[in-house]
Amino acid sequence: MAEFTGRAMYLQIADEIKRQIRNEELVPGDRLPSEAKLMNDHDVSRTVARQAISRLREDGYAISHQGKGSFAAMPSEGAAKRQGSEYEQITQHLDQVLHDVRDLARRIDDLEAMVRQQSSGS
Repeated sequence: MAEFTGRAMYLQIADEIKRQIRNEELVPGDRLPSEAKLMNDHDVSRTVARQAISRLREDGYAISHQGKGSFAAMPSEGAAKRQGSEYEQITQHLDQVLHDVRDLARRIDDLEAMVRQQSSGS
């Protein structure tokens, strides 16, 4: 079952496959898991599986061939560094936004509880 970490599941799946490619567990040309396998292994929808493969293609870690599937690829070093740096900055910013939104939601819950308590005590 997929565990919620605050990060989109398709990104988690794509990151895991990227790690496998960088660690040479998958080498360029190896067939990547099918959408059905990703759905089954990660307990996600077809949309999430497609988004993960799409992200891999965008980042240069996959090449897809209609009717044949998707295959591992290795992005050029310069492209990977540029994408990695920009990606890390965006990810850090989004993590901070998520943290701030959760903090705000907690504070709103606290205020609503105070108002309810004051209303029932009056």
